[in-house]
Amino acid sequence: MRLAELSERSGVSTATIKYYLREGLLPPGDRISTTQADYGEEHLRRLRLVRALIQVGRIPVATAREVLSAVSDDTLDQNSRLGSAVGALPHGPAPDESDPATATARRTAAELQRRLGWTVPPEYPACRMLVASLAALVRLGYPCGMDRLLPYGRLAERLASHDLDLIEEFEAPTTQLEAAVALTVLYEPMLLSLRRMAHAQESARRFAPPGEAGPGQNREPGR
Repeated sequence: MRLAELSERSGVSTATIKYYLREGLLPPGDRISTTQADYGEEHLRRLRLVRALIQVGRIPVATAREVLSAVSDDTLDQNSRLGSAVGALPHGPAPDESDPATATARRTAAELQRRLGWTVPPEYPACRMLVASLAALVRLGYPCGMDRLLPYGRLAERLASHDLDLIEEFEAPTTQLEAAVALTVLYEPMLLSLRRMAHAQESARRFAPPGEAGPGQNREPGR
């Protein structure tokens, strides 16, 4: 397909597509003349991924380029490519090593992995994010004992299994990686929304006066 058709099918302007091409976010098309190139379905898929990263995930172009580079690196095995691609996504601030709570949080994170049977390297970005989160809980005195954390870890295992089952529905290895990155970006806001909705529903079940409607219903604005 020509650039105009790629723009029409993707909903992305030709100017933006040209920008993505210049920035290395989109692979070049097959050159058919000095001024024209031909684009395929892989370009359409990649455009959707780029838009998910930049528009939905609010990820800077440089970071998106790093993620896409990992997706395209066929010198690595599939597990390494997936880890590199997802690991390149933003993961929040690193732990504050000057905070005494960080050392406690790091021990807790290591013990949690041991109890779950996980072997994710501590330098992996998500591990550092976990340590930073646990340090905040420790510092502020909120519950973060192993009895509180293990249920979350086991739920995360089930969620990860479901995620990878979904990703394996795509056949090509690169398409699986593209889907993994896109779904990480697109599903995380959805998961946060579902968790908060479930909280509202469970709160209504436990604490609402008898006969009151479900969460958020029949209430005055602001209440």
